[in-house]
Amino acid sequence: MRSLRARLILSHVMPLIIVIPLVGVLLTYLLETQVLLAGSSNELELQAALVAEAAAQNPQIWYNPLQAAAFVSQVGGRLSARMMMLSADGHLLATNDTAYRDQLGELLDVPGLRETVQTRQALRVDYGERPGTGAAEVLMPVIGPTLDVIGVIRLTDPLSSVYARFPRTRTLIIAVLAGGALVGVVAGWLLAVDLARPLRRATQAVSQMAEGHPLTELPEQGPNEVRMLLRAFNTLTNQRRELEKSRKRLLANLVHELGRPLGALLSATQALAGGAAQDADLRRELLDGMTGQMQLMRRLLDDLTQLYDQALGPLELERKPVALSPWLTQMLTTWREAAQNKNLHWNTDIPDNLPELNLDADRIGQALGNIISNAVKYTFPGGEVAISAGTKESEVWIRVHDTGVGIPPEEQTRIFDPFYRGTTGRRFPQGMGLGLSIARDLIAAHGGRIEVESAPGVGSTFTLWLPASK
Repeated sequence: MRSLRARLILSHVMPLIIVIPLVGVLLTYLLETQVLLAGSSNELELQAALVAEAAAQNPQIWYNPLQAAAFVSQVGGRLSARMMMLSADGHLLATNDTAYRDQLGELLDVPGLRETVQTRQALRVDYGERPGTGAAEVLMPVIGPTLDVIGVIRLTDPLSSVYARFPRTRTLIIAVLAGGALVGVVAGWLLAVDLARPLRRATQAVSQMAEGHPLTELPEQGPNEVRMLLRAFNTLTNQRRELEKSRKRLLANLVHELGRPLGALLSATQALAGGAAQDADLRRELLDGMTGQMQLMRRLLDDLTQLYDQALGPLELERKPVALSPWLTQMLTTWREAAQNKNLHWNTDIPDNLPELNLDADRIGQALGNIISNAVKYTFPGGEVAISAGTKESEVWIRVHDTGVGIPPEEQTRIFDPFYRGTTGRRFPQGMGLGLSIARDLIAAHGGRIEVESAPGVGSTFTLWLPASK
């Protein structure tokens, strides 16, 4: 009984094992007492009525013992029941019952005789309270020409013929009930197998997943609860598959993104060690390049740190009241230098009356910096990067617009996915594909959202929305 299948089969069969015998006993009892015995009594009453009618048409037999005996012999021979002719006061006139032949002419104490005479109605005295015993007995009054009761016909059937036929009926009942139990067992086994099969497949799949085997989805079959379990397993499988793809992309991006600055640093170090340090201009150029490469590596590490923090759970924000106008003006100074160094037109439109927000300034600065960094990086020299801000109803918006290469429509729904990088030569051929994903999560943690409008060759506009009431 350790397997689910065995327990399910038992749960289906146990009610049958208990209920079917009880039903069989009850059905047998009802057939004996309510059907067969009652039917026999009805038939006996009908016979008694016919005999009484015949006796009423020959009233002289009630006054002549020889004629009474002849009538009983003639009529009683055609009946399966034993027959008596009783006078209205209870004297035995004639009978074919050998047990009473010695009492002919005597007064018998017949239960129900007086009631039958008084009511002039047939009376069923007893038809067996215990199966296999007793007798079906009917007392039928005989009405004479003067409308008086001239006698009573008593028919008694010991029911031996009924009980002789009943074992066959009982055998048939047992066979039907046994067949029903067998059908129930088979149905229970099939249902148990149908339920256990998807659960066993799910268990095997989980074990294979734990052992590192390839992940496979399972067909959603069975009852609704089992389908929900399999659907949850398939969802987990898809998530695991996506995580595995993300892990591989992460490793590949790490090798690629860290390999380039490390190679540049190694080349610059070797150049300085080879004598380039003697040339002041060359040394300054090499050091500036090394600084830029180290800043790039620092940004990659910041992105990885943010990704790790997200993996640990919900972002923890250190909210403080921030005057948005001066904070934005100061924060954008660094990015203005980066844009101008790339020969980009830098425009800002920051109103002085922006509201004070309760937010984590470092996190918002990181999110906004990721978007501005992409705008500067992917806008060609001579292009423009514009930053503006304002309020609308109960929200504050910060907009970053560039005249860069733009984003194809089919990629705009995926640029916020972790590790996603656009088509080579377009908007996002470089980097680890984490900047926009981190920016979206940071803004969402503040209760805001990011919207994007872009077209290839026209540029892109990213709008950050923050609730002013937060």
